[in-house]
Amino acid sequence: MPLNLEDKKALVQEVAQVAAESQSVVAAEYRGITVSQMTELRAKAREQGVYMRVVKNTLARRAVAGTSFEAIGPKLKGPLVLAFSKDDPGAAARVVKEFAKANDKLVASLVSLGGQVLPGSELERVASLPTREQALSMFLGTLKAPIEKFVRTLAAPHTKFVRTVAAVRDAKQGAGA
Repeated sequence: MPLNLEDKKALVQEVAQVAAESQSVVAAEYRGITVSQMTELRAKAREQGVYMRVVKNTLARRAVAGTSFEAIGPKLKGPLVLAFSKDDPGAAARVVKEFAKANDKLVASLVSLGGQVLPGSELERVASLPTREQALSMFLGTLKAPIEKFVRTLAAPHTKFVRTVAAVRDAKQGAGA
C-alpha cells in the first residue's frame, strides 16, 4: 500500500527524530525474510530498546540528513531495515547479529557509529561493545585495582610474619612428637 505525501512526511519526521537521539544505526538487507521472521526480529529489537523500521531509501536519506548519520545516505541501496540504538551503541548490532545467526537472509550492509560509516563486516566489532553497565564495572575495576594492590602490599609483611611463626610452631611440634 503506497504512502501518501502526508504519511511520507510523518515517517521522515519520525525517523529523523529517532536518528537525532540515537548513538548508532545498522542497515541490513532483509530480502527473502518472511513476515513472521520480520515480526520476530522486531519483537527482539523492542526488547533490547532498539528502534527498527523498514523505510524506502529516498525517505531514509531525507530523514538522516542533518544528523550524525548523514554519511549513510549515499550508501543506502536495496531493501533495507534500519535499526537505531538510542542508549547502548552496540544494541542494534547485537540484535541483527543474533538474528542473522539463525537467518542467513538478513545481511548487514553497513553500521554507523559516532559519525563514521563502517561496512557490514564490522558488525561483529560493534556488537562486541560493552553495555553501559559493563563499561562502568570495567571502569570501577580499573579505579580500585591500584588501591587493592596497595593494601595487599601493606598486608604482605604481616602475612609473611604470621606464616613464619606458624611454620616454626609446626616444626617444634613435629620435633617434640
